Amino acid sequence: MLKPNDLPLICLPVDLSDEAAAQLIEFLREFTDALESHYYAQLRRYYQSTCHDQQDIDTNDHTDPADPPF
Repeated sequence: MLKPNDLPLICLPVDLSDEAAAQLIEFLREFTDALESHYYAQLRRYYQSTCHDQQDIDTNDHTDPADPPF
């Protein structure tokens, strides 16, 4: 028996023509561009704070530079 969490969040059509697939991808790109434009200030603040957090981690890293990166 299926439970609500067993169902996929998005049901993608399986039999799209090549043209329909291209149109779907183009729509999603335009939709993403619109979201990024609308939330630009918030995204910028988020990524700047994330970048600063990462820099803090990097500057506190005291590993031996001769060690290989893996």
